[in-house]
Order: sequence, then C-alpha cells, then structure tokens
Amino acid sequence: MASSADLAALLAEIRACRACAAELPLGPRPVLRASISARVLIVGQAPGTRVHVTGIPWNDPSGERLRGWLRMDPATFYDESRIAILPMGFCYPGRLPRGGDAPPRPECAALWRERLLAQLPNLQLTLLVGQYAIRHALGPSPMTAQVARFRDLLPARCALPHPSWRTLAWERRNPWFAADLLPALRAVLAGIVGREPGA
Repeated sequence: MASSADLAALLAEIRACRACAAELPLGPRPVLRASISARVLIVGQAPGTRVHVTGIPWNDPSGERLRGWLRMDPATFYDESRIAILPMGFCYPGRLPRGGDAPPRPECAALWRERLLAQLPNLQLTLLVGQYAIRHALGPSPMTAQVARFRDLLPARCALPHPSWRTLAWERRNPWFAADLLPALRAVLAGIVGREPGA
C-alpha cells in the first residue's frame, strides 16, 4: 500500500542516485516532484541545462509554453499535492552531436518508474509530453498520430508534443491541436484540479 513515508523515502533514494554519473556531462541532479495525493502526472523527457541548474522542472521557455497550453498558472503547476512531475530521465543527459538534447538515459525508467507509480494511487490524468514519454506509454507510432488520438485517450491520458520552439511549425500544420485537443484537455484538467486552470 502506498504511503507518504514510503514515497518520501523513495524520492530521497532517487535524489541520491548515481547510476549514470559517468555518462552525465553535468553530473547527476535528479529533478522530479511527487506527492501521494497528486491527481495529475506530467511525464516529460529529461531536464535541460536551465532545469539542471535550478532544480525546478519545466523552469524554461518550454515550461512556459506547456503552462500556456494547459492554462495553468505556476502556483497550480508546482503544487505537488495536485501535480506530480516525473520525466522519463531525471538528470540532464547532455547534447546530441547534431544539436538538441540527448534522449533520456534509459536507466531511469528501468530503475524507478514502476516503484514511483506504485506510490501515486490517486492519479486521474497522465500527460505524456514529447516523443520519449509517448513511445514509452503508447508504443512506437508516429507522435502526431498518438497526439491526434486524444478523444480515445482522455480522460485518463493525453499525448502532447514537446512544447519547444520547434513545435510552432507543427502547431501551424495541425490546427486541430489548439482548436480541439487543448479545450478538451483543459476541461478534463478543470474537473481534476478543482477550478478552471489559469482562471
């Protein structure tokens, strides 16, 4: 059975993790947030350099865009009692040779994911943000196809593209995202979080 004490012990264990230390260019700094009472889970990819420095998840322009999509103010977004934030990789993984962040280290999910989810019994909605979270949960279909399935996935899950600047062109090519998916997602969030997000 899940308990706050067990979750606190697990979070402390994760924050002390050094499993990938030799592979991490900036060293280990697991960034995650969770509470046994959390009702929404946000699954991203891995911290970027700004998040690594601050230790605050989604503390960057991508986080601002994500909160804009959700119409969720920072106070709600960072309220651990309602929102858990568990990326696929908890530490900054470095850069790819061609640019962009490297994929999340695979060790994180294998070591910690099931144990963490077992300590979050009150989750009602999981947001899968970006291709790594989407593939892990929903399989290898193309990202756009998985995001477009929102009517089938809601109210329990919703796939979203990563909210980086690179997504601006994708949004223009897929106007249904802003017109149909985001209003549907915001309605579900309003029922779970307890008020209209951002209102």
